[in-house]
Amino acid sequence: MKKILLVGLSLLMACPTFAKIKLPALVGSNMVLQREREVNLWGEASPSKKVTVTTSWDGRKYATQSDSDGKWLLKVSTPAAGGPYTIRISDGDPVTLENVMIGEVWVCSGQSNMQMSMTGNLGEPVDGGVEALIEAPKYKDIRLFYTPMVTSPQPVDTCGGEWKVSSSESVAPFSAAAYFFARDLNDALGVPVGLIEADWGGTRIETWMTASAACRVDPQILETDAAFDDYNKTSFLFNAMIYPLRRLTARGFIWYQGESNRPNPTQYRALMPAFVKMLRERWAQGELPFYYVQIAPYRYDGPDAISGALLREAQLHNLKDIPSSGMAVTLDIGDEGCIHPAKKEEVGTRLAWLALSKTYGMKGIDADTPVGDLHLFADGKAYLTFATGPDGLAPYGRTLTGFEMAGADRVFHPATARIEKGKSRLIVACDAVPEPVAVRYAFRNVPEATLFNTSGIPASSFRTDDWEVK
Repeated sequence: MKKILLVGLSLLMACPTFAKIKLPALVGSNMVLQREREVNLWGEASPSKKVTVTTSWDGRKYATQSDSDGKWLLKVSTPAAGGPYTIRISDGDPVTLENVMIGEVWVCSGQSNMQMSMTGNLGEPVDGGVEALIEAPKYKDIRLFYTPMVTSPQPVDTCGGEWKVSSSESVAPFSAAAYFFARDLNDALGVPVGLIEADWGGTRIETWMTASAACRVDPQILETDAAFDDYNKTSFLFNAMIYPLRRLTARGFIWYQGESNRPNPTQYRALMPAFVKMLRERWAQGELPFYYVQIAPYRYDGPDAISGALLREAQLHNLKDIPSSGMAVTLDIGDEGCIHPAKKEEVGTRLAWLALSKTYGMKGIDADTPVGDLHLFADGKAYLTFATGPDGLAPYGRTLTGFEMAGADRVFHPATARIEKGKSRLIVACDAVPEPVAVRYAFRNVPEATLFNTSGIPASSFRTDDWEVK
């Protein structure tokens, strides 16, 4: 009997009354926390157990209690950028997070052009990719988190993945556009940058949205799901790859998607604002910046067809539809024969310029694409005024091509344009159209970009008419 009691006592001593803290993949060593914020930390512990969090940057101890299921969440105050720091989390058995940095956190999502890694795709390289991999170890303040590609018909609370320090090995499979974005932010701001990548090639925007948000745009939208695999069904990627990120305190979002919604540009224009509104509601951190990439030229159904131009038009209109947004135009860096253009560094840089000027208040950068805000027809010409930065349109003094003009017969003819001296205004003319009523620019799947701002940001393709396209 004595022996049995001793064995029982030893078993009790070997089984503590608390469970070790369990943390989601997003809360881990090497992570970046958003600077100068009340940021979320969360996880699981024993049910109804006191949980303490101690942060090394100020020595402060925070406490909360897990709920009846063992789940807990609390907010900690972060300082100005810096690190590395440690975070100690305990409900009796401590867990310590190492090499934690304080800086800027961005969520990066979309389809294959966001997903395209620094090593490119088979037969599709990334310009400057090898050089970026060689230099990656110099950027140890850039931290990368890749969300695994999974689907779910219902929201799931956690995802896989882990935070990694920038190195040639960790950068190689990561989004090239997103990494170049982070590199430019790190160079310009001098602070750590954390990226969370959640993307999947060939996906519609609907799969990244909640079903309720998508159905508010089109009540019958779920009826389209039967034609698609799980990764393209409405909400399936939101549930598995976006919902688990929602507690993360972030600075904003970058987005590169649209090719898969090309068949229905009118619907896409309505879905984009609904998507952004949904993201901001889920993050519950106010009107977080949303910077997106306009799809690049590609032949699609023929280089002179306009289905791609119509989708770009929808994205151009979204600048007005989505507050606190910006669009990186890629009209000059597309590839007629490859839907995955190699110039991802330019994409990342243009996204970074938008963030630096709009989010971080950096002066001297004209990051916005020129957008037409007034047109007038007189004397057989069209006068198109643009909203631009203080340095206006470019290149001045040249004849610009890629324009078309039509009269009342709605037949378009090639036209030319020039920048009016001292103004952000174009004068467009065409001998074949003596009484013009409409102008289009670069309104083809594969156009030539000739109009820019003085910082080299191209204007989007556009049209002054709203005629139905058959």
